[in-house]
Amino acid sequence: MNERSKYKTKQREILVDYLQTVTGRHITVSDICESLKEQGLTIGQSTVYRQLECMVDEGLVNKYIIDGNSPACFEFLGDHQEAEQEICFHCKCEKCGRLIHLHCEELKMIQGHLLDHHRFTLNPLRTVFYGICENCRNETPENE
Repeated sequence: MNERSKYKTKQREILVDYLQTVTGRHITVSDICESLKEQGLTIGQSTVYRQLECMVDEGLVNKYIIDGNSPACFEFLGDHQEAEQEICFHCKCEKCGRLIHLHCEELKMIQGHLLDHHRFTLNPLRTVFYGICENCRNETPENE
């Protein structure tokens, strides 16, 4: 067990309880604080960040850094070892900012190709494809 995880504070307990309800989803610190506030629970943003970083170190949470302009996303893994092995790539809409999470075998094949043929290790935690999401594409008039 990680040294920093030995102390089980009330805030950590509240945070873990909340994260268990969103296992496998990508959320930001703002999402967490807003949801807890709606439940009448308040934990400071710095406490949430600190606890999440500890959980990242412990392997309970994945952290995704999309770009320098977007907040980091976190994904609670809990004790799910198979989730820890899951590779997740991301698409970001250049119009609305929506983040789409991809668990895609074809992208794993590209990752393998890059390693085998180009000796390049792709980091899926930081790989983002930019484009236009379906919703924004449907809102755009066809003559544009």
